[in-house]
Amino acid sequence: MSLFNVFDIAGSAVSAQSLRLNTTASNLANADSVAGDPDSVYRARQPVFQAMSLPDGRVGAGVRMLGVVESAAPPTVRHDPNHPMANADGEVFASNVDPVAELVNMISASRSYQTNIEVMNTSKTLLLRTLSLGQ
Repeated sequence: MSLFNVFDIAGSAVSAQSLRLNTTASNLANADSVAGDPDSVYRARQPVFQAMSLPDGRVGAGVRMLGVVESAAPPTVRHDPNHPMANADGEVFASNVDPVAELVNMISASRSYQTNIEVMNTSKTLLLRTLSLGQ
């Protein structure tokens, strides 16, 4: 494996964590959204990733996004007949986003992002020091 592959691997991880942070931000922004029917309420979304493999079949060439999936958990139902979005039965459907879980996910993604940036910076420093040995 080339030393330059470290940048490809860490770069794919940074992109993955960036997507994870954006998805978490979207979930948190819509955590308090409500709707009059359960099909139109916002549902929590999570990105799905897959490890990429090397040409010889070994895992370790980075990560790629497979897609973003919506949570299958049912929305929260509240009885609030005075709400402007309440249905005929006086029920309002709230998003199934768990703000605490999303904050934990955001902290994890942020730390993974920072770690991969640090990997790239360390690799850059090591490559520059290696090149300076030839002077």
